[in-house]
Amino acid sequence: MTEWLCPPGPCSPGLKIGLLGGSFNPAHEGHLYISELALKQLGLDYVWWLVAPQNPLKPVAGMAPLRERLSYAAAKYEHHPRIIVVDVESNFHTRYTADTLAALKRRFGGVRFVWLMGSDNLASFHRWRRWREIARSVPVAVALRPGSVKAALYAPAARFLSGARRPPSHGFALAKPPAFAVLDGRRCPQSATAIRAKAGAGEALVGAIPSW
Repeated sequence: MTEWLCPPGPCSPGLKIGLLGGSFNPAHEGHLYISELALKQLGLDYVWWLVAPQNPLKPVAGMAPLRERLSYAAAKYEHHPRIIVVDVESNFHTRYTADTLAALKRRFGGVRFVWLMGSDNLASFHRWRRWREIARSVPVAVALRPGSVKAALYAPAARFLSGARRPPSHGFALAKPPAFAVLDGRRCPQSATAIRAKAGAGEALVGAIPSW
């Protein structure tokens, strides 16, 4: 049952909300870039950052505790009036994106959700559990990131969705899935991997995030 979950922010029927999932280990300007690009080019009302307790495709070693990642993301980026940092997987007791999406759609049935990701994640999207189900569940928008631009054309998931590709528009969130859009702008090269490497591989988040 998911009816008990309180909305993390405005969540009335008809709102268009982007969902950006990830470890956020730590949150960085690349996440902000994807969010702002989607807000502008897709006419979204909000973007929810879904901070995952543990990405099944990523090692546990070097993963900061969930509370630290949530706190850092919120403190650093939730000043943005249309970005909301949430921890729904712990509340839903879900591990995989397909299950989390199904729970969100049940709980907030009137909301138009769009799944957001960078092209670096699109390159490995075909490894996600039930990824085709995800693509058939909600529109998917991919922001081009340095080093993975070709994924938008040649990744297995991109080829699967090629027939559903359409230009970004403010009506994209209303499209019947599968629907696939590629977003591009002034690309941000920052990544969580690079931040951790600079701070020292394997260090906890407290040692990897900048002080302020």
